[in-house]
Amino acid sequence: MVGLRLKALFFVLLVVMAISIANAAKDLKEQDVGVQRNLHEDDKGDKKDAKGEKGDKKDDKKEDKEESVGSKVAKKVKGAAASVASAASNASAASAASAASAASAASGKIKGAVAPIGDKLGLKGPSGPSIDVKASGAKGDGKTDDTAAFMAVWKKAIEATTPTTITVPKGDYLVEELLLEGPSKSPITFEMHGNLKAPSAVTTRKPHSGWVNFRKLKDFNLIGNGAIFDGQGSVAWKVNDCKQTGKCNNLPINIRLTQLDNSRISGITSTNSKLFHMNIHQCTNVTLQDVHIDAPAESLNTDGIHVGKSVGVTIRGSKIKTGDDCISIGGGTENLLVEGVECGPGHGLSIGSLGKYPNEEPVKGITIRKCIVKHTDNGVRIKTWPGSPPGLVSGALFEDITMDNVSLPILVDQVYCPHGKCKSGPSKVQLENLSFKNIRGTSSTKIAVQLNCSPGCPCKNVALADINLVSTGKEGAAVSACSNVKPTVTGKMIPAACTEECKPDKK
Repeated sequence: MVGLRLKALFFVLLVVMAISIANAAKDLKEQDVGVQRNLHEDDKGDKKDAKGEKGDKKDDKKEDKEESVGSKVAKKVKGAAASVASAASNASAASAASAASAASAASGKIKGAVAPIGDKLGLKGPSGPSIDVKASGAKGDGKTDDTAAFMAVWKKAIEATTPTTITVPKGDYLVEELLLEGPSKSPITFEMHGNLKAPSAVTTRKPHSGWVNFRKLKDFNLIGNGAIFDGQGSVAWKVNDCKQTGKCNNLPINIRLTQLDNSRISGITSTNSKLFHMNIHQCTNVTLQDVHIDAPAESLNTDGIHVGKSVGVTIRGSKIKTGDDCISIGGGTENLLVEGVECGPGHGLSIGSLGKYPNEEPVKGITIRKCIVKHTDNGVRIKTWPGSPPGLVSGALFEDITMDNVSLPILVDQVYCPHGKCKSGPSKVQLENLSFKNIRGTSSTKIAVQLNCSPGCPCKNVALADINLVSTGKEGAAVSACSNVKPTVTGKMIPAACTEECKPDKK
């Protein structure tokens, strides 16, 4: 860590020198053409002298010739180098915060330089304090309850008036429910080198509650460095009666992100959650990078990443293994990008289910591309409940998807009824502007493409392009089944589009 900090400092000091040289050249150029400069306070005397010597321009030019531009720059750089060397010497024995302060001080001594350096680079400037959870009493031994220590450092962080980093050193930290809530007075970085561990006991919670909750935060940054959020859910899966009752929401979600704005989550793994692994709710402009999910196929109702009522979410580079949907997309989701995700085992990459509840907000602008789906129950799918109130999915693109031995690789299911107890009547969720492009690989079922749209509101503007799906099953060559839809077909099409009607007993 010290080596990295010194490297970062060395880079900053090089920038200081570069700015010094640029400003030195600029100053000299301005002197040559008689342009008035925007000077700091220590330059005011020079400015006054320049006015008094207005009548002696010829003598000034003669003196300028005697002292070359190169020698002037050399002098300024020499002075800058001395300041930089002094700052580096002091910083080598100091903390990262002291080093940043020394570099800033050095830049301030250079005539014409802009301070702080972060402003010149478009950065926010030096970060604020770093708070270590172990310094607040956390043990990290996997046995001691460290909840109080985490809440203590969080309280300090949200009150800090400068950007603050919470540091979690190596170790396994046993914590109960964490409600890490804002708003904060300045941006917070949560940097992890250790793992979080939930109690294994099964305790019912308020529906949709979370184990680790981040709420009401702006410019939040969680840097996982490979950290694991272990929900210890294996006991919960055995007693979960969700499949029989359909009531699945009284167990904790591993990680809940609620009302986050302009934030980033990277480098974490959620494992063995008791319920959903991650729930992104009412968020704006949030990026998940290299966020992984790990649970066995038999883990019930453990959706990997669920997104709802959120705008501008990006999910990249995730590897998801779980017992339910790898990614599920709920009402109110707009402008979602899912890219470079590997899914399986699980139930695929899904929009929905939708239409179970009244007044669900529309789903718009969904892009799922460059993904790999392996050994899952579904590939890419849209699912809505029969007998539903009105709803809308508009603008969904599934593109560049590779299927590896997947059941029903392409599925639109508007008669979704997983528990056998559903309302009568057609789904009233309108599906429009759907595109399935360049989807290839193998299907474990004879039906490789199934577009089962609602008779109450047939699908509109559906496009199939460059589909190449081959069945690996014993039932024969792959087929495509459709109802209440007339897709536009372009490019290679294996199997041929809509050669069969959807059958009621097929999903």
